[in-house]
Amino acid sequence: MRSVLTRYRIMCFAAGVMSLLLWFVELPIKYLLNLPEIEAKVLWIPIVHGYVYAVYVLATVNLAVKAKWQPIRIIKFVLAGTLPVASFITERRAQKLAENL
Repeated sequence: MRSVLTRYRIMCFAAGVMSLLLWFVELPIKYLLNLPEIEAKVLWIPIVHGYVYAVYVLATVNLAVKAKWQPIRIIKFVLAGTLPVASFITERRAQKLAENL
């Protein structure tokens, strides 16, 4: 269980960082500033975010299966990876839930 939680925590951090980069770097450059030369330099952010989020979902489902979570909790934790700070919050909640097992 410890290794599953460690993988989940790493993916929460990665998903959170990539989400912050997406929301506060790439999207403003693309839609607010309209600077094509800078936009080309940050094109990697949504691509990497997509892959990191996919691995985050797998890590969440893996933890949920091991911890025997209810489906609604799984959905909430999966959706937390889409908001900039929510994955950091759910990482702490998952750690507390794992301590109670």
